[in-house]
Amino acid sequence: MNPYQRGTFGYDLLYLLDKGKDMYLLTSKDALAQIIVSPRYQGKVFTSTAQGLDGRSLGFVNYKVFESNQLNEHMNGYGGENRLWIGPEGGAFSIFFRPGVEQVYDHWYTPKPLDTEPWQKLASDKKSITMQKEMQVSNYIGTQLHPKVHRKVTILELPQITSLLGIATPGKEIQTVAYTTENTLTNLNDFAWTPATGTICLWMLDMFRTGQRAFTLVPYLQGNEKTLGAVATTAYFGQIPPKRYKEKDGCVFLKTDGKYRSKIGLNSKRTKAIAGNYDPDTRHLTVATFHVDPNAIYLNQEWNPQKDPLTGDVFNAYNDGPLHDGSIMGPFSELESDSPAALLAPGESLTHWHNVFHFVGEETHLDTIAQTLFGVSLRNVW
Repeated sequence: MNPYQRGTFGYDLLYLLDKGKDMYLLTSKDALAQIIVSPRYQGKVFTSTAQGLDGRSLGFVNYKVFESNQLNEHMNGYGGENRLWIGPEGGAFSIFFRPGVEQVYDHWYTPKPLDTEPWQKLASDKKSITMQKEMQVSNYIGTQLHPKVHRKVTILELPQITSLLGIATPGKEIQTVAYTTENTLTNLNDFAWTPATGTICLWMLDMFRTGQRAFTLVPYLQGNEKTLGAVATTAYFGQIPPKRYKEKDGCVFLKTDGKYRSKIGLNSKRTKAIAGNYDPDTRHLTVATFHVDPNAIYLNQEWNPQKDPLTGDVFNAYNDGPLHDGSIMGPFSELESDSPAALLAPGESLTHWHNVFHFVGEETHLDTIAQTLFGVSLRNVW
């Protein structure tokens, strides 16, 4: 019997330990901030809490996938509020589609090193864990790539959180948990990854529970579209209805209620390297920050091999919803970031940093944080 109420961090900790002993608990000094990381499940940060074992579990654990006791040929969405994938998902360099097939869901398959194969733990302590995975993946133009991924996850203390975000220290009305991820990709092939061979990138995805009134907010650099490109890509799965997406006061907003499958993207010249998600019903503000090089090449992830594979977005936000057959993977929402294209010689590496911060408390105090970080209020968005 699980002594914790479903929805709490303690419940998820015991639930996940029952599914596999390869779970590592990272904790803050006061033990209120905690995160669960698993090498067995591809280095995922499964979930976190800002209020100890009895506090709300802030990530998305997909119980129905665990309890199905069977593998899905497309993707095994066990959840995980931060996971590392390799991109691109679609396009001419895709590693999710076999060469020549139409890029539609029926032909979409997650590479097993990112989906079902365990990763190796190299080191761990109370504050951090380091893991790695060597893999073979084939892309849409038929090149066999041999990458290695090295990943370190570190829980942060409050002074580190306020320093990284440049905010005032929250009062006792706000509880917080945060961590940083350092992710390195190395070319183990005996040839360079070039536009001729196709290449890959690091792809970080933060998966959270949806909410009836929840929304993602992403500030963007305002300016000339000819110089900076469109404010956002909004047609990944068809155009998003206006009642679900808006641009206002230098910020884009996307509803994340889990009822309509939609995705947006910002390029490296538009993004401010920060994004958030807010649920007014649970008074929970999530912030993601990530490394961006505005002069680098980013890969196109769209399911369209006719598009230029070397022109894509650095940030994406996703709202889950029913597929064409009525089934649904979650529902969940995601905040995602990409590294630049890994145009690497043999033995060369690139590193991508992606950080996650959670704040839980009264909306008045959360709104102050949001206005500092995003330049907009959390109130009266829709």
